[in-house]
Amino acid sequence: MSFHLFDLVPAVYRFRDAQLAETMQLLTAAEGTQLASLESSVTPLTPDGQAQLDALRAKSTRGPLQSILMVIDEQLDAFAADLDQLYDDQFIETCAPWVIPYIGDLIGYQSIQGIAPSVDNPRTEVANTIGLRRRKGTIFVIEELARDITGWGGHAVEFFHFLADTQYVKHVRRWNHYAHDVRSWQTRIFRNSGFSTVARKVDVRAMTTPGLPHPNIQNIGIYLWSLGAYSLTKGTPTPCLTNAPGSAVCYRFSSLGIDEPLFHRAIPQGDPITVAAAEENVPDRLLRPVLCADLEMGAGTKYYGEGASLALYLEGRLLNPYQIQVANLSGSDGAWNCMPSVATPYAALVDPELGRIALPPTAVGANPPELTVSWHYGFNAPMGGGEYERASVLVVTDEAAIFPFPDTDSTPRYTTLQDALNFVVGELATHPQSALEFNDSSTYAVSGGAIRIDLPAGTTLEMRTRDETRATVLLDGEISVTGDAGSNFVLNGLLVAAGSGMNPGTSPALLHVPATRPDGSRNHLERLTLTHCTLVPGWAVQTTAQHMSEPLYPDAPAVIAEPAGLSVEVSRSIVGAVRAPEFVTANLSDSILDATGRDKVAYAAPDGTNGGGPLTLTGCTAAGSVHAHELTLVSDSMVWALPTASGAPGLVADRLQVGCVRFSYLPIHAITPRRFQCVEEALAAAQPLFFTTQYGHPGYCKLLACTDASIRRGADDGGEMGAFHFVLAPLRESDLSIRLQEYLPVGLSAGVIYQT
Repeated sequence: MSFHLFDLVPAVYRFRDAQLAETMQLLTAAEGTQLASLESSVTPLTPDGQAQLDALRAKSTRGPLQSILMVIDEQLDAFAADLDQLYDDQFIETCAPWVIPYIGDLIGYQSIQGIAPSVDNPRTEVANTIGLRRRKGTIFVIEELARDITGWGGHAVEFFHFLADTQYVKHVRRWNHYAHDVRSWQTRIFRNSGFSTVARKVDVRAMTTPGLPHPNIQNIGIYLWSLGAYSLTKGTPTPCLTNAPGSAVCYRFSSLGIDEPLFHRAIPQGDPITVAAAEENVPDRLLRPVLCADLEMGAGTKYYGEGASLALYLEGRLLNPYQIQVANLSGSDGAWNCMPSVATPYAALVDPELGRIALPPTAVGANPPELTVSWHYGFNAPMGGGEYERASVLVVTDEAAIFPFPDTDSTPRYTTLQDALNFVVGELATHPQSALEFNDSSTYAVSGGAIRIDLPAGTTLEMRTRDETRATVLLDGEISVTGDAGSNFVLNGLLVAAGSGMNPGTSPALLHVPATRPDGSRNHLERLTLTHCTLVPGWAVQTTAQHMSEPLYPDAPAVIAEPAGLSVEVSRSIVGAVRAPEFVTANLSDSILDATGRDKVAYAAPDGTNGGGPLTLTGCTAAGSVHAHELTLVSDSMVWALPTASGAPGLVADRLQVGCVRFSYLPIHAITPRRFQCVEEALAAAQPLFFTTQYGHPGYCKLLACTDASIRRGADDGGEMGAFHFVLAPLRESDLSIRLQEYLPVGLSAGVIYQT
């Protein structure tokens, strides 16, 4: 209210009310003491103190008439606020949350799951519906829906524009040629994509399920790019071992030294969409002709430059587009095609489809120049080590307890990784929770053998990369972690692999928690946590042409955890095989447990045969057999395994009276506790269809869209089973289908076509 009732009372009654207040004791003894203290204060009062003083003075002079009228004022204010809210409730921008479904019902809005961030707010969704209705039936609305609802790159195509049929003479489409334009490289490159302009014959099949395009007059194809482009900023490329003085120096973009295709990030189209998506508006593989044409644009490049999809830095200086040549650098190491000569005017040759770089001999000399690269790789989700936001999972937040590596102090306190860890362990007495933090996305080759960490009682050490970076650590020996009672070790955001000097003969695993401490006493480490990490399955990948990307040591486990009472927690990570005895508990969520083959052992006791400790799998994909003493819970997961060499099933639990297996895919003849809504492998039965199970491939462990619905929609919430359950891809498709029913023109049908 803009006025108070007491101000409207005649002055004589207000005066008498004040006189009556003077004769009454309106403050309690404590309030009177506080008022006297505030009034006698010789120092200036703080804003809170001044507010207390004003409130106590007002209460001490407030008579009974003023008090009762204040109560009536409160009720009138509440009534006025309710009237104002009734008016606000008529508009979606200002209405109360409970009104949103009613306004949505008035305009025919259908609720969806809202998986993608752009559609997870019902208020915004209802408001956008009104705007979209004005453009209902246009191809731009359908494309905008595909992009916003799925959260992926999307492009909608009206197939009647590209049908190879006899055209109506009153509506001639002069650009629609029956014969291909063989002079254009775009025609060849995009012939099987959503950006194809090639004329096609009519296909009368209905577009009811995700799959191939079915060109017809009434059909609309919605192309989706479900793989994301994830950045690596100023990383260290891997030099090829065949480099020789005086010859061209060869590199691979991948920090593991494998051929890995480059992706380009999506350039936003804006909101609302008024122009159809082009190839630069979706995340996809960066092809040689596309990059070549882009570099020829010089300063106007879309894919190259600082903060773009690709950038090369030589001796810390960004190369300009005219200094880079795109070439086909295929071939085995030492015999790459199109190698640069001494006379080349280019500073570097790049093959984006293989992820290779070649520097000319004139730029080499005795010591190769320092080369750093910023680029993007393709993957299905933010899992494993990567440059994505993970501030919410960082354990140590006290800046005073975070120590950088390499050291940035004016007087270096440590130089090697072992020295840095020893220093941080020494600081745990002052900061019981401390972190050693890698500063960038470089590759760090560790020398000097095993890395040993011994933690005091009740402390936590976090070894991590800075948020939105991904460091690669190439080990010369295992990481051995021990500790006293109540100690914890956390590995966060790293990609860990074996270097050239590490082998199973000298180290049992990449990460080893032995049963005893260095002094021979029992290891009391309480918890081992892996978050957003990659412990490369098979320790490393081969780089020879005939075995490219195959595991280097396929039978070697990534983690061995021995001390009784230890808890191993793994989330959003990619790890090789795990070995844990009976009294070690393992809890994996939203992760890939990869033994490098269905016929190998993914989880078991240290001997690789007996049952490992109690195991929990929630939204995980296990490639390899699993033998656990107890399956505490297996939910929304897949165990992709063959029977072991001894003939045992691919999934075995020793104790069948405890635990539960639900909404999961199981190998044939699996021995498990009670099940609920599971799919078991059998002849002629549904089975998962992966793009590939080979680590390092963009489609690693991603299910094909044609996988049977009992698996792809078999999780407890209707999502897919396995490690990418949290992506909820089928639910995104369902949301899109609900919206398309509302915005498709009458008589037309649409279908989803996955490009990646």
